[in-house]
Amino acid sequence: MHVAVYLPLLFPLPAALLARPVGERLPPRPATWLLTVGALVLAAAGTAALGMLAVTGLIRIPLLARLSHHHWSVLAAQHHDPASLSTALLAGTLAAAVTLLAGRMLWLRARTLAEAASEAACLPGNDQLVVLDDPAAEAYAIPGRPGRIVISTGMLDALDPIEHQVLLAHERAHLSQRHHLFVACAQLAAAANPLLRPLAHAVGYTVERWADETAGAAVGDRARVARAIGKAAIASRRTADQPGRRLPAAVLGFLGRLRPAPLPGPVPRRVTALLAPVPRRPAWPALVLGALALAAAACALEAGLDLDALLDLVKRAATGHGAH
Repeated sequence: MHVAVYLPLLFPLPAALLARPVGERLPPRPATWLLTVGALVLAAAGTAALGMLAVTGLIRIPLLARLSHHHWSVLAAQHHDPASLSTALLAGTLAAAVTLLAGRMLWLRARTLAEAASEAACLPGNDQLVVLDDPAAEAYAIPGRPGRIVISTGMLDALDPIEHQVLLAHERAHLSQRHHLFVACAQLAAAANPLLRPLAHAVGYTVERWADETAGAAVGDRARVARAIGKAAIASRRTADQPGRRLPAAVLGFLGRLRPAPLPGPVPRRVTALLAPVPRRPAWPALVLGALALAAAACALEAGLDLDALLDLVKRAATGHGAH
């Protein structure tokens, strides 16, 4: 545990720097999977490392040794434990905080998805598509059973008939590919480790790119998708921001935003990506991010084996079969 237990706490730093390059240099579908799984693995490995460090502090407490059914030697623990007591206490505090934050995020996301499903069920009609008589240019998908696609008349007026097909294909991709779950998992990882927030932001971008490419394949013209996104963004900027408008936080929209917003940001990046060839080969940032996630998992496993050996040693020391 001397080194292995600390490395999972450091790996999120370079991973955060790789998040945006991975999202832009890898095709969106594998990029979304890699960023989401990588974030979850890095968060789990870091949380496990904090927990293991906390355990090394707990086994030094004489009262716990006496109360436990599994007796161990406190002296042996103090002698063989590689981490200082102050480090163990700090790790325990951080582990408790991380658990609370992750639990809170899990509860909020579950409640948000439940609210979205309820909202989808309450929309008028039985079809997947719902058209609202609203001058605001909006289009978004609401996950549920079944999921619903909501498009305003303002958005329909801003686009031509071919671009309507683009819009529908984009929103259907969000529902059929369960993009809201990727976003939720990445946000959960970021709650457990704030250093992973860039990966969560990147997942929010790549799911939109994934839906863009799906729409491009459906209409057979990626440039048409880029023009539709640009026109929708301009229409959204011209729309008056209506006070009191509220949408479920789980929805995913055609512009990647739920409210009219300034044009600079993810939208121009998506348009640029659609006007360029789709990346075909894994880029080095993706390989490095994957290697970091695998290394974090391996280090956490190694630290777990070392902790198991330490616990076995202090138990044997308590029965006189090991050194005190």
